[in-house]
Amino acid sequence: MNHTVTITINGVKHTREVEPRTLLASFIRDHVGLTGTNVGCDTSQCGACTVHVDGQAVKSCTVLAVQADGSSVTTIEGMAQGGKLHAVQQAFWDQHGLQCGYCTPGMIMSISYMLKQNPNASEEEIRHGLEGNICRCTGYQNIVKAALQAREALSN
Repeated sequence: MNHTVTITINGVKHTREVEPRTLLASFIRDHVGLTGTNVGCDTSQCGACTVHVDGQAVKSCTVLAVQADGSSVTTIEGMAQGGKLHAVQQAFWDQHGLQCGYCTPGMIMSISYMLKQNPNASEEEIRHGLEGNICRCTGYQNIVKAALQAREALSN
């Protein structure tokens, strides 16, 4: 039996009929068509599917769409505002914080949440905060550089 869910994604309400087992990641990608949220492992280990749900960073492969009914979700597509990249997106660009780019949306979502919670995060705290995100291309050094640049940009 399908359920009707309404989820506001990047400021736009989306109402869809879904099976009870539909993951939020699948809702975002398959039902809404926003493909920036990646699913890299299906086990919540890689963090590529990280989005913000009601302001909290969550791995969308661990949340059912029915659990997110009525919630507000921000995906990587919703980070830029007014044609201007979010500070974390800009820092990834400036510091070459990506290689293949598959993990990048989840990294950006995790870092932006982390810096919102701890605007003065040290390099060590940033590295610790990224433990739930895996980059298979070993781009961590530039990802950390990007997080440090974003920290400075967000504090100004």
